[in-house]
Amino acid sequence: MILVTGGAGFIGSNFIHNWFTNSEEPIIALDKLTYAGNLGNLEVLKGRSNFRFVRTDISNRKIIKKLLRDEKPRAVVNFAAESHVDRSILDPKAFINTNILGTFNLLTEANKYFHNLNNIQKKRF
Repeated sequence: MILVTGGAGFIGSNFIHNWFTNSEEPIIALDKLTYAGNLGNLEVLKGRSNFRFVRTDISNRKIIKKLLRDEKPRAVVNFAAESHVDRSILDPKAFINTNILGTFNLLTEANKYFHNLNNIQKKRF
């Protein structure tokens, strides 16, 4: 299983669709569903046993930690980002919260998770 953040955005959802054309390995997609996230991008995956969507912010360390601990992904792929430049001018705080603090929180929890894996799991991660 892999964990994909920003999964309802343009790049994240296309990654997920491409993944499923080449693999049946399960995916859990996370997305905060801001202006850039659109659940319609994932609609065709609804009901698949190897796909699950979780609405959350990558800044939420408690949820990220729980997902890592409970689901034991072999990889984390991060596409969560505020990326529209015009919006960064209107609300730069959102960019700092997601792109810097959110990514930091995600990486911190992923790093802790990784260091608790055994050697075989670390090689696979």
